[in-house]
Amino acid sequence: MDDHSLDEFRRRWQEELAQAQALRKRRRPDAAERRPRRPEVVSGRDEQQASGYLALAQGLLEGAGRPPAARATRAERQEAASRSRSPPARDAAGGGEQLVDQLIRDLNEMDDVPFFDIQLPYELAINIFQYLNRRELGRCAQVSKTWRVIAEDEVLWYRLCQQEGHLPESSISDYSCWKLVFQECRAKEHMLRTNWKNRKGAVSELEHIPDAVLCDVHSHDGVVIAGYTSGDVRVWDTRTWDYTAPFLESEFEEDEPGMQPYVSFVRINSSLAVAAYEDGFLNIWNLRTGKYPIHRFEHDARIQALALSQEDATIATASAFDVVMLCPNEEGNLQIAAEFEVQKLVDYLEIVPNAERYPVAVATAGDLVYLLKAEDSARTLHYVYGQPVTCLDVSANQAAFGVKSLGWVYEGNKILVYSLEAERCVSKLGNALGDFSCVNLRDSPPNLMVSGNMDRRVRIHDLRTDSIALSISAHQLGVSAVQMDDWKIVSGGEEGLVSVWDYRMSQKLWEVHSRHPVRHISFNSHSLITAHVPYERVVCNGDLDNFTTHRRHRGLIQAYAFAVDQLAFQSTVPICRSACDAMPGYNYDLALAFPPDSI
Repeated sequence: MDDHSLDEFRRRWQEELAQAQALRKRRRPDAAERRPRRPEVVSGRDEQQASGYLALAQGLLEGAGRPPAARATRAERQEAASRSRSPPARDAAGGGEQLVDQLIRDLNEMDDVPFFDIQLPYELAINIFQYLNRRELGRCAQVSKTWRVIAEDEVLWYRLCQQEGHLPESSISDYSCWKLVFQECRAKEHMLRTNWKNRKGAVSELEHIPDAVLCDVHSHDGVVIAGYTSGDVRVWDTRTWDYTAPFLESEFEEDEPGMQPYVSFVRINSSLAVAAYEDGFLNIWNLRTGKYPIHRFEHDARIQALALSQEDATIATASAFDVVMLCPNEEGNLQIAAEFEVQKLVDYLEIVPNAERYPVAVATAGDLVYLLKAEDSARTLHYVYGQPVTCLDVSANQAAFGVKSLGWVYEGNKILVYSLEAERCVSKLGNALGDFSCVNLRDSPPNLMVSGNMDRRVRIHDLRTDSIALSISAHQLGVSAVQMDDWKIVSGGEEGLVSVWDYRMSQKLWEVHSRHPVRHISFNSHSLITAHVPYERVVCNGDLDNFTTHRRHRGLIQAYAFAVDQLAFQSTVPICRSACDAMPGYNYDLALAFPPDSI
């Protein structure tokens, strides 16, 4: 090798070495505090340059007569360094050896940019990238073209959509670009959250029944069912904006008009609608087949509690001192799956979701809490004499209920959380002066639970630390219904006020008021359903059947749609959405809309 080639190689290598040292100084200004560093991935161009330098160095070694695999020792490198500081009067072989020694010494010091080339199979790279979130995938896509192809793979973005709850029922072949679908879903989610905060949307009042008072309301996935004092049961589908609800027919005798018993309870899920009446009858409708009941059961006494599973067709009823569980058989017909006898009248009844083999229910009767499993007898889950249960809710593996403390030893009113598998208490929450009137465990985020109390406060409980994460003074006459998600709380009070809170900032966003107490609240990301049920079931006189008089007695059901880009107070009133001959238009007292002439 001639002197010109050695000088050119030395010049190029010194430039690369100076750039690497400057980069290392910018990354770690304090060399004394330098810690061991992990290898960093370099681009393909840098690897090609490094490979070229190594090939050139290997050629120099071979030209100098040394084997390629030989490596200089520390003493040899020091001797070579001392010779490199001597005058450059040396031959080509000696200069090559010194230059290679300097190259090896510098490579040992430069651990920031290792020279290696690793190739992974595409499937293995996808398995590694699946543990990254959306932000990390976006950053990886900026590393190189190869990483961008991997980071934008459809499998990764489809999995992200499923993890965050976007389009859960879709398959990967439904869309060609899941990254774009994910971005659109995120934008829609942001828009809905903004509409929730600003009360931007449309509000509708569900049509009432003349000469009837609202008795009970329940909803599931935007479908609302209501029962009235006239014995009528109506169902609305708020997802289609069709608020002209059909009646669910009963099997009472037609020659007894106006003598139908009151509706005590109503429940609904995706396929069934159930109504319990004051005389002990139970009607069950299939929402997919028609408006006539498919099953009808009769109890000897008034039905005191009713529960319907949200996943299947399991129904539980409590009448007198008996609890009956109904389940479909192999042919699809409902039959009695289990029957339990309790010591006191049942106050609250809930079906445990996602039961594996047999249906499971939890019932409260005074100061007793029962765990009811089909194919087994009733078990006492909790019992403290003189401490009645004031509210109940269940999840897949836990049950939460409020306990009122009485007697000489007053410990404060608490919420007890029981494990249904171990059948023991795992948490004792709160120490309030008032009675806990409502609790929501099933719809709350993981490790959190929200409750309402008659002391006017809404509380968020942390189940991990058995402490109160947040306490808000919400309603003057006590809290009657409450629900929360990952950022907001919707609460209803006995005074008829519905409030929406951002609990991360402890701030009330907005509120609406009605005459009657709030008995039902149900919301999702794009809608809210509230029901105001009167205390007294007084039927107003038919001669006074106008909108103003009847509204004082009948109760109210409202549906809010936040996917509509419109302010709630600017939404179209029901009279403008109905025909001229429809009952809602007739019931409006138009005289109230026009003030009398002052002249």
